Amino acid sequence: MKTALVVGMARSGIACAKLLYAQGYNVIANDKREHIEGMKEALAATPYTNALGKDPSSLLENAELVVLSPGVSIEQPFVYKARRLGIEVIGEIELGYRYSKGDFLCITGTNGKTTCTALTGEICKRSGRRTWVLGNIGTPISQCALETREGDFVVAETAALQLESNVRFHAKAAAVSNITEDHLDRFLKMETYIAAKCKIFENQTSLDVAVLNYDDPIVRNLACRTSAHVLFFSRKQEVPEGVFYREPDLIYRLDGLERVLCKASEIRIPGLHNLENAMLCALMGLSQGVPQKAVREALMEFPGVEHRIEFVCEKKGIRYINDSKGTNPDSTIKAIAAMQRPTVLILGGYDKHNEFDLLFSKIIDSVVHSVVLLGQTAPKLLLAAKRAGFDSVEVCESGDFEDAIKMASKLARTGENVLLSPACASWDMFRNFEERGAVFKRIVCAYEE
Repeated sequence: MKTALVVGMARSGIACAKLLYAQGYNVIANDKREHIEGMKEALAATPYTNALGKDPSSLLENAELVVLSPGVSIEQPFVYKARRLGIEVIGEIELGYRYSKGDFLCITGTNGKTTCTALTGEICKRSGRRTWVLGNIGTPISQCALETREGDFVVAETAALQLESNVRFHAKAAAVSNITEDHLDRFLKMETYIAAKCKIFENQTSLDVAVLNYDDPIVRNLACRTSAHVLFFSRKQEVPEGVFYREPDLIYRLDGLERVLCKASEIRIPGLHNLENAMLCALMGLSQGVPQKAVREALMEFPGVEHRIEFVCEKKGIRYINDSKGTNPDSTIKAIAAMQRPTVLILGGYDKHNEFDLLFSKIIDSVVHSVVLLGQTAPKLLLAAKRAGFDSVEVCESGDFEDAIKMASKLARTGENVLLSPACASWDMFRNFEERGAVFKRIVCAYEE
């Protein structure tokens, strides 16, 4: 019987272990942590060798396959050792892809991936074809791979951390929303980060489609890095083929013909960034034969996703908004731009080695009048605020998340917002951004009216 080593036993690793066992592998479960809450129960029906806390380099002797969870870098020494030994090393989405059927429609980018994946999924569901919405959005591809069938749509959010280890992964349609500085703690330089994003195009052919943001110079220039037919979307100018904004409409142009897709004002999700997201999603659906009427209806009805500029509640005239998905400066800049009331902003979290000067230059010219800082990045954020000349900053000295929310609530007045959009990852205090957002919602919903 073949043996597979799974490194990283969070949600993706659990799904990989189950899939590999179902395919006849002996599974070795490894993680740098010595104990993972809930793993034993999650794998109760999956025999495995528990190798938690062990150096993965010591576990390669009998392995024929190594599968990495997204949080595990391909630059680790044990990966090089495995490859020297002739052992194949792949990531979770590559494993899931190999056992999946259907057409993969994949979305990557620094920001907007989750919203675009969810909305593209809604568009595809309206085509009448069975649709799976998987990947970085929450459900690993490996978890549902064996349930997919020929003719299905598999709409997948694919982050750079997942794409870098792809081998055969093939996207019939691949979209890039935007690319800005992120994950430099992992990739160290932008060129490496961009190269990881470009892995989404690696196995495309001229029969496939690449959907690119014309307004982002980095993304626009990726057109030369795919063999697929390129369709652009643009909020600022007309494009040769694709979707663009010509006030007051979104225009779909293909083969020299133009059609009005819908009015920009009809799109339900707010903000200029969501106008761009809507164009991307429309192109993903239209390029796969989804009827224009179905695309328009989805754009008009889609309410947005949890943890992304999500209205939570209003207490004592203060509106609380959860943007825990704002895990980098550019994402938070977009959230701020969507605010229409005076706002108190909660910033800070795990340090991904991003810079915050641009963020504070935008804050100065926005509706944000006060900022509360906490977490690992609080000192770095405070220095950026001082360099920008933004003085209305409070640091939560206790480092307690609830204390930071209370501080923000005291700074806000009736008719204003408290916005959680940290511009940082959550890993210094929470397991993920979902947990951070859920805790925020629980705290503010418990406030008295």
